[in-house]
Amino acid sequence: MHEISIPDHVVDAVKSRRGTEHPHENLDPGKTALIVIDLQNGFMMDGVAHALCETAREIVPNVNRLAGAIRETGGKVYWIQNTHDDDCLILWSTLHDMTPLEKTAKRIESMSEGGLGHELWADLDVRDEDERVKKYRYSAFLPGYSELPEKLRAAGIDTVIIVGTVTNVCCESSARDAMMTNFRTIMVTDANAANSDAEHNASLINFYLTFGDIMSTGQLIECLRGNAIGSAVQAAE
Repeated sequence: MHEISIPDHVVDAVKSRRGTEHPHENLDPGKTALIVIDLQNGFMMDGVAHALCETAREIVPNVNRLAGAIRETGGKVYWIQNTHDDDCLILWSTLHDMTPLEKTAKRIESMSEGGLGHELWADLDVRDEDERVKKYRYSAFLPGYSELPEKLRAAGIDTVIIVGTVTNVCCESSARDAMMTNFRTIMVTDANAANSDAEHNASLINFYLTFGDIMSTGQLIECLRGNAIGSAVQAAE
């Protein structure tokens, strides 16, 4: 698991700019979705992964805890699968132009539908009431390359919690685009995974300073349950 290091001056800057350390702690659990980014064999399984992130295996228990808390408090869980199709080679040629041919071939093998690499990691607690959504770019919120934003709006979601791998690529890209397409966005400090503590923390800091909120798994579960109780009490009055 990553050693989380968010400097005091960053927290102070957020407080000064937002007026609070956690600008989204007032979230409505019933309008909140857990967005699980790319926890697939193609990033987690030895011998299959085209871009192995070993730390991603360590966050699975926290992801499952969050999924349970989201369902319990009235929200929804979305499992996002990074997906290659033939259009990627043409419409996303800038990626492949700077990637060695053998690595491109491995990515195609790993991320194409029907292959072992495309499948979700077996230890994830995926339920029938959850949804699976494919994405064809790093960001799950990039218009035209994922159906996720439309699905979220149709479900009445206004707040998204980002977990998965890798922190500083697909997770941060999704989180930034989520905020810029008008979703309240939270990245979970101990349920995202990168290839080093330095990359992980730099990504969280950059996001926290400008784009949204960060919380630990424990903080977020407490927030979800506390707000759910508060909403139930209000409704009963």
